[in-house]
Amino acid sequence: MRNKVIVNLVLSTLVLLGACIKQKPIETLQTDVLIVGGGASGTMAGIQAARMGVSSLIVEETPWLGGMLTSAGVSAVDGNYRLHSGLWEEFRQQIYQYYGGADSVKTGWVSNVLFEPQVGQQILTSMVRNETRLQVMRNSTLSELTKKEDRGWFATVTDKEGDKRVDIEAKIVIDATELGDVAKLVGVPYDIGMDARAESGEEIAPLEANNIIQDLTYVAILKDYGDDTGLMETAPDNYDPNKFTYTCASESEVDPKGNKLWDCDFMMNYGKLPNDYYMINWPIEGNDYYLNILEMDVAQRTEALKAAKDFTLSYVYYLQHELGFTNLGLAADVYNTPDHLPYIPYHRESRRIKGLVRYTVNDMARPFEQPDPLYRTGIAVGDYPVDHHHKRYPEAELLPELHFYPVPSYNLPLGTLMPEGFNDFIVAEKSISVSNIVNGTTRLQPVCLLIGQASGALAALAIQGRKQPSQVAVRAVQKQLIEDGAYIMPYSDIQPDHQAFKAIQRIGATGILKGEGKNIGWENHTHIYPDEKVLVKTLSEDLSDWLPDQGISFNTEVLNLADCANLFVSFHQHYQISTDQVPETAFKEQLIQILKDSTGEEITDDYLITRWEFALVLDKLINPFELKQVNHQGHLID
Repeated sequence: MRNKVIVNLVLSTLVLLGACIKQKPIETLQTDVLIVGGGASGTMAGIQAARMGVSSLIVEETPWLGGMLTSAGVSAVDGNYRLHSGLWEEFRQQIYQYYGGADSVKTGWVSNVLFEPQVGQQILTSMVRNETRLQVMRNSTLSELTKKEDRGWFATVTDKEGDKRVDIEAKIVIDATELGDVAKLVGVPYDIGMDARAESGEEIAPLEANNIIQDLTYVAILKDYGDDTGLMETAPDNYDPNKFTYTCASESEVDPKGNKLWDCDFMMNYGKLPNDYYMINWPIEGNDYYLNILEMDVAQRTEALKAAKDFTLSYVYYLQHELGFTNLGLAADVYNTPDHLPYIPYHRESRRIKGLVRYTVNDMARPFEQPDPLYRTGIAVGDYPVDHHHKRYPEAELLPELHFYPVPSYNLPLGTLMPEGFNDFIVAEKSISVSNIVNGTTRLQPVCLLIGQASGALAALAIQGRKQPSQVAVRAVQKQLIEDGAYIMPYSDIQPDHQAFKAIQRIGATGILKGEGKNIGWENHTHIYPDEKVLVKTLSEDLSDWLPDQGISFNTEVLNLADCANLFVSFHQHYQISTDQVPETAFKEQLIQILKDSTGEEITDDYLITRWEFALVLDKLINPFELKQVNHQGHLID
């Protein structure tokens, strides 16, 4: 009996000792900004905040940074080829540098910027490593997040194996997840699916709301092996070739609905990447797949996504065995996964928070005609059409046609990043406060990169000013972004190397000079017409918010030097702008000097001023961008 007791005591001791050994080591960290999600937005948010001098920490579930750009395999960038803005442009230039120039990445016809996912990941990792105030936790998951009583957050993060726990204290949290999971966790109200027409005010929206989201895609990265090395020997269990019959012009030049089909070889070059890789992300009876996993838990999502993976593997099998692309097989050297598919699917749609403002297609299509001039609050730009993928939805024919609905190039309002009534919290990536229709273009890679940059700037300014993000001045965020090379206005006919570029960005955001949206073929633009003369009729209308009681009169139909000087005197009188001389003399002399220095021409009273010249002198001598602030709805604040 005694021996039995001793044995039991020893066993109990060993069990307790084992429990102690297995207990997760706990590490404690403090950071200014906690960014959950290291995708397109999250990576850029961390870089921007760190560059502004605040400590930042990215928590990413996968081994890679970049989200849809890399981890999801969508390494063919859509849009913003003429909007060379901020960190998107920095990333693009590094892609060019790696491959040897812009022409080296025009390998497929879907994009002007195609790259191998692993190269994009390497570039983003290098950008992050250069920031000493930025930390990254990969293969890690946010398991708890609670609000502090005074200000900030307590978060718990565990690694993928569950062997390590990190407790984090942060001042501001940015939800940069693919599906808006953190926003839901903390109770932010949100929408899923299509908005009712009466609610959004969009004439192309359905009459009634629904929870239908865009198709997702498990992208496949194929490699040209030169032989049948990568050939799938057996078909997936649920293989059905009829799902892909009309993916290209193999059996017919048109599908049963009368749509023209692409030549199969041409189709395969759609997403051709450098170095003989191929991105398979084909929407026409390809590997798009309808699945709404937004409200599922992790286990449910994992199980549901098996069907999407199986569908993509079936499509690869079809390409090989039915269409004869036997030389192409799943690349075994890109993703360290059992099936060689990407780490995550390409999610085109997420939860959409209810923010300080809701940005609709009306704001996007006709920005200068809306009751709330949200264009004045822009912080990120895009130019891709509204592109919704719904072909795999079982009743797709009943949905609105939203494939390549044309819009001009546009800017996103700052208020879309902040949920109303929530402190110390910012939302990025695809979960911002936009309508379902607008999400069809704001979801694209360059826009999400720029949303991330803006969210990082907003967080840093809030911390530095000891304010809530909603209390940070719109102009302060815009000023920071312009200083860091980003666009706040979507003008595609003037580039950053133009001497008046920053001035036009600022003056454009005041509304004193307005652009014109244009669709040119497949391209979407907003032109500011920098080289055209300033028409006084248009200028008088655009000055109504600025000089309402001045009774401005012009002597000509086109703005000349003398009238411009008189206009600046009106600004001086209305806003009591100080000058060392009599205003008429001071402004005229300064105008002459600035215009002479910038144009190299002799300037007389009847000199006709172009729009870029007017922006330049107005910005330098009056600075209306900072003369009046704006609220999140875009209205000027006296």
